[in-house]
Amino acid sequence: MTTTVLCEGLCFGEGPRWHEGVLWLSDMHAHEVITVDSQGNKSQVAQVPKRPSGLGWLPDGQLLVVSMLDQSLLRLQDGHLNLHADLSSLADHNCNDMVVDSVGRAYVGNFGFDPGESVRSTSLICVEPDGQARIVADDLVFPNGCVITSDNSTLIVAETFAARLSAYDIAGNGDLSNRRTWAELPEGAVPDGICLDAAGGIWSASPSSNECIRQLEGGAVTHRVAVSQGAFACMLGGPGLDTLFILTAPSSDPETCIREKGGRVEYCPAPAAGSGRP
Repeated sequence: MTTTVLCEGLCFGEGPRWHEGVLWLSDMHAHEVITVDSQGNKSQVAQVPKRPSGLGWLPDGQLLVVSMLDQSLLRLQDGHLNLHADLSSLADHNCNDMVVDSVGRAYVGNFGFDPGESVRSTSLICVEPDGQARIVADDLVFPNGCVITSDNSTLIVAETFAARLSAYDIAGNGDLSNRRTWAELPEGAVPDGICLDAAGGIWSASPSSNECIRQLEGGAVTHRVAVSQGAFACMLGGPGLDTLFILTAPSSDPETCIREKGGRVEYCPAPAAGSGRP
């Protein structure tokens, strides 16, 4: 499959979500959350000075935004961003992607270590709808993109620097248990952002191999979509939820991203429609 460019000129796109008929995403190094319509037109939703990443919505429609550098979760209310949860006492480093479940419970990852340091494991944080936060999983190697199955029974998280997808059972109170490996990525690939489809496949954006990879539980690869620069995140959307949107960029370095503005939203048809969350 080949991709078509929907829009370009982004600094660095992350956290794509299909919501209310448009694509939402964080332009991380431009410090803003934006929407992109079917014609590629961009509109600013909010400015996030400490770098936005993961996005999701509370049941009442309020937008939640991960603010990376101050390790917090923000809530957009009446056009203003307010603190929803301070995660600085729980996160080991910058917060990144997240998924929000049907009751408004957010699962937030973090780097776990500073770039340039030795890789070390970290935790996944659960934030209740009222902002109370706790650790629900540990020993994760750079927990990144997350999905929740349509029956709300399973959470799957991308462990970027372990090159695998790990699954957990979700209890009624949001706790996680029964950790297992859902799939290992093919050699040379790592999972960053991920999304789930109705046929049981998970798409992983792999910046190390410039592609998006669809796998089934156990690791079988069914589809690979090559792009010309790093693929950092993906989302199924469009009218039938059967369009794969891929956020690409030539680099993740902040200075390079701001200077070159080489980030794009690309898309192609997908073999199955999106399912579950996000």
